[in-house]
Amino acid sequence: MFAPRTPPRPLVALFTAGYLAPYLLPTIVGRLDSGLPLSATQSGAVGSALLLSSAAAGFLWASRVERIGPRVLARAGLALAVLGYGAAALTGLVPVIVVGAVLGGFGSGTVTTVAATGIAAQRDPHRTTTLGLLSVSALAGAAYLTVPHLGSGHGLPLGAVALTALVVWPLTGSLPGRTASAHAHLSTARLPHLRAGVVLAAAMVCWSLVQNSLWGVSGRIGLTQAGLGEATVGVVFAVALGAGLLGVLAAGALGTRLGRAVPVGGGTVLIAGCVVLSASATDLSGFASGEIAWNTFYPVVLSYLIGLAATLDPRGRWAVLIGSASSLGTAAGPLVGSVLAASAGFTGMGLVLAAGLLVVAVPMTGVALFAGRLPQSAEQVPAGQVPVVDIPFAEHADSGPTTLADIPVVEFPVDAQAVPAQGEYGTAAAATMPGAAGT
Repeated sequence: MFAPRTPPRPLVALFTAGYLAPYLLPTIVGRLDSGLPLSATQSGAVGSALLLSSAAAGFLWASRVERIGPRVLARAGLALAVLGYGAAALTGLVPVIVVGAVLGGFGSGTVTTVAATGIAAQRDPHRTTTLGLLSVSALAGAAYLTVPHLGSGHGLPLGAVALTALVVWPLTGSLPGRTASAHAHLSTARLPHLRAGVVLAAAMVCWSLVQNSLWGVSGRIGLTQAGLGEATVGVVFAVALGAGLLGVLAAGALGTRLGRAVPVGGGTVLIAGCVVLSASATDLSGFASGEIAWNTFYPVVLSYLIGLAATLDPRGRWAVLIGSASSLGTAAGPLVGSVLAASAGFTGMGLVLAAGLLVVAVPMTGVALFAGRLPQSAEQVPAGQVPVVDIPFAEHADSGPTTLADIPVVEFPVDAQAVPAQGEYGTAAAATMPGAAGT
């Protein structure tokens, strides 16, 4: 895992760069449809390919971040994002755009994997997740306000994602290098809480599919069913993402005082109602109300789900795997939404998606209740008490819980020689986020 004092700023930046493409998916898909010889379904398929590639990266790198090194892997992902999205933005050739979107999606997924692994190792994963959601929501909102006024064409939103990856690159210098030598034995440890993790991963596939099915066609709902212009739709999306910022701030302030079951279960039920409202909108008021309400509740529930995944394994493996499972649902969203809208209309699509959300709310709430009964982590133990921890090494497998005083000191070889003297010491760095709404 990441060193305990890894500052959250680079993790928040990586989170932002990795999630920006899904947040901008409506305008990416909409501009592919309007500016290229592609049908709505074909444009949705391109968006799905981008997100599927992102999910594949998560599954590939989930258990390899430590061995390769967070810094190396993050830089590789950012480079792929710049190359892929940049190439797709600068050409009008459909095959090149498809290949660039897939390559960029793989880069986004790689970056998100590094961010998720690092966030799980933080003292407060929910707080860092909240910061990440705030950052990506603010950036996406700014994009929705400015892109419609900068010109037409598919290149602008794709170029914005590529530029963001380029800007984030310098922040990777504070990430740790290879940590596999220090955690060689831990890398073979089994995933804890296997049943809960699998249930949450399966539920997240469906949850994210529903979110992104609507998000992927939201632009078309506003343009065709509600009869709005692109600039107006962009303003609605920006305001909706701004409302999402308020929701994330509220979630950060609330923390886990209510546990995670109430925000996850109750929030998903509220999102189901928002999906129906947005999908059935026929004018500006209905469309704006549905999108704003939906984007207010979606990031709140998402922040708790990411935090829930992190509690199942502090090393971040479940956070990455469940995030990748979520990306699978997100990837299928644009295509599923387009097919449902074509066969049942936008309103019928909304009813089907809402029913699906109500079904998956049950197992997700069950996992949240289970996680609430897990032993407290070290940072939750009151001061002055010695926490009880489980030692993952094989020789302690049958010895049960062990206090910190019983933990043996393990020395690891260091490649470089120690510095003989140090004149001054600075202060230690503080250690401390879409369907996306589909976003």
